[in-house]
Amino acid sequence: MTDPWIAVATLVDASRRALYDYVRRQDHPVGREEAAEATAMSRGLAAFHLDKLVEAGLLTARYEAPAGRPRGRGRAPKVYEPLGDGLAVTIPQRQYELIADILAEAASSGQAPAEVAGRRGRDLGASLLGTSIADALEHLGFEPDRRAEGMRLGNCPFHALAARHTALVCDLNLRFVTGLLGGLDEVAEARLAPRPGSCCVELLLPPSG
Repeated sequence: MTDPWIAVATLVDASRRALYDYVRRQDHPVGREEAAEATAMSRGLAAFHLDKLVEAGLLTARYEAPAGRPRGRGRAPKVYEPLGDGLAVTIPQRQYELIADILAEAASSGQAPAEVAGRRGRDLGASLLGTSIADALEHLGFEPDRRAEGMRLGNCPFHALAARHTALVCDLNLRFVTGLLGGLDEVAEARLAPRPGSCCVELLLPPSG
């Protein structure tokens, strides 16, 4: 998985940003010579920056003979393609794509959105089995805060939507977190507990020790 902060730091360099933008807009794998010519830099410099983009998880690379040309002796040239669907960074972290996927699946399948949200949560929790509740929630951007009575979630990853469609989004959030706990096989209960500036869901956990 691409670390968004490493990716952002990589794209601060103007040369790397130009190369990334060029490769991303092409409909074919891009070689070093093509990338260098398109961005008006030397082949060696282009190769260096392209490989840095690969290290950051923004591009993928392989060796491939140019289309329509017979392969000669030696290794085929290195070509680059975009990796992933793009890059988005929000502070605090948001997960609007998750809500969109849940609603789209519900609309196309005829299932209730709450049912889809619960299943998505269980599937994700099962894939993270062995991960602590706090780490799983932190990964999703909830900013969990353990307290004596349980765990408060300091950030709502669906904030803008929850502000406009509170009942719908908070219910989906509750169902998703409940499913997540089930997939993690954790003894905990999610419940609605709206607080200004925080997530509408909190967790009740069994006493530690």
